[in-house]
Amino acid sequence: MNIKVGTRGSKLALAQANSVVESIKKTAPEITAEIIVIKTSGDIMQDISLLQIGGQGVFVKEIEEALLSGSIDLAVHSMKDVPGETPDGLIFAAILPRGDMRDVLVSRGNIKMEFMPKGAKIGTGSLRRGAQIKAMLPDVEIVPLRGNIDTRLKKIETENLTGVILAAAGMKRLGYVQRIAQYLPIELMLPAVGQGALGLQIRKTDSELLKVLSKLNHPPTATEVTAERSYLRALGGGCRLPIAAYGLIEGQRLTLQGLVAAPNGTSVIRDKVWGALDEAEELGKKLANMIMEKGGKQLLNLVS
Repeated sequence: MNIKVGTRGSKLALAQANSVVESIKKTAPEITAEIIVIKTSGDIMQDISLLQIGGQGVFVKEIEEALLSGSIDLAVHSMKDVPGETPDGLIFAAILPRGDMRDVLVSRGNIKMEFMPKGAKIGTGSLRRGAQIKAMLPDVEIVPLRGNIDTRLKKIETENLTGVILAAAGMKRLGYVQRIAQYLPIELMLPAVGQGALGLQIRKTDSELLKVLSKLNHPPTATEVTAERSYLRALGGGCRLPIAAYGLIEGQRLTLQGLVAAPNGTSVIRDKVWGALDEAEELGKKLANMIMEKGGKQLLNLVS
């Protein structure tokens, strides 16, 4: 079986797609794979914010269209880029073991967050990161940032930034661990829905491919991500408000933390729920209702 694997063209996306191909070949040596680079609207429009382009889905829409049209057979996605709702006719055949779900700070002189001077400039294109930083440090300036990891790291110098916030998983996958000044604990910086996890998406009708790829599925990660994505869907969330969630399995218990915030960090609503592993969908909905009742509804109404 020969399969066409669709991915974005960044160094990180290609590294992730190649690692997926290696894993597939170990499971099914008879499969040959060709990597197809697809430019998404999020990659093309680098000079405007994700919110202006259309929020969530700007890094996956064109790849999903290629899947539906048959130009590719498999899409490799960073799950944090995938909207809560996926198109009819597509399914996730596998969610791979999760990498580090935390965010990290890369800064001049390796200065840590707690020692940031007043007026420090922190670069991020993420409303979620920006809001949580402002909640921690109201005196810092958030500088909107777009581009791949290398571009954002260079902007520390070119834009005279004090530091930038990036995903730990991406930094590790590219071998940039030595650049990290600080891993931000989830108590201070709750991750994006699906952060650190890769998803393998195929057409529902491709039963042969499903059989092969389902062997790569990591049930604990899949359960955690299911709960997080259920929470995102229940909030109707895209990129218009800072939304964060993190599911964690400990023994036979699944804990789900969630957050909704005002973009300027003045209001942060956070809560958590826990339950059995087979209650992932229900826990996401339950947490969303709790957050809405605590004031999340008013925040969501401001941007709807």
